[in-house]
Amino acid sequence: MDNTARHIALVPPDGRQSETALAVARGTARLLRSLGFTCISELPLPSGRRADLVALNERGEIWIVEIKSSVEDLRADQKWHEYRAHCDRLFFAFTQDLPCEIFPQETGLIIADAYGAHLHCEAPEHRLQAATRKQMTLRFAMAAALRINRLVDPQGHAEFWE
Repeated sequence: MDNTARHIALVPPDGRQSETALAVARGTARLLRSLGFTCISELPLPSGRRADLVALNERGEIWIVEIKSSVEDLRADQKWHEYRAHCDRLFFAFTQDLPCEIFPQETGLIIADAYGAHLHCEAPEHRLQAATRKQMTLRFAMAAALRINRLVDPQGHAEFWE
């Protein structure tokens, strides 16, 4: 069997993610899996934004995690509040080097590194409407299936980048 599929990126590379952000995403995904969620990274939202991590559990709950690698990264982000319309809970994930006090109080906080993460502060719940939940669940499923199909048949899906 050809090993080229192992080298295909699951997310179209865009170079925006720093090494720190990638490490935080990895550790955060591990935490979310331990909490019963599956994750997909860089998911395009109906609003046109792209969420760093979207997590879905068997009850249909949807969490969005925005990853911040520095104080400057947080200060430059003017769009984070728009993610709330697409999830039941909104979190920020970051390294232990950043102070928790700089993050908005109406979000949850996850402290992470490349090997794991800790849920420092639970996010308030704001339940999605049924139509939005369905739209997000379908978007999650379609993106996940497309990424798996790219691994199985990279040449057959070259034109279908998200």
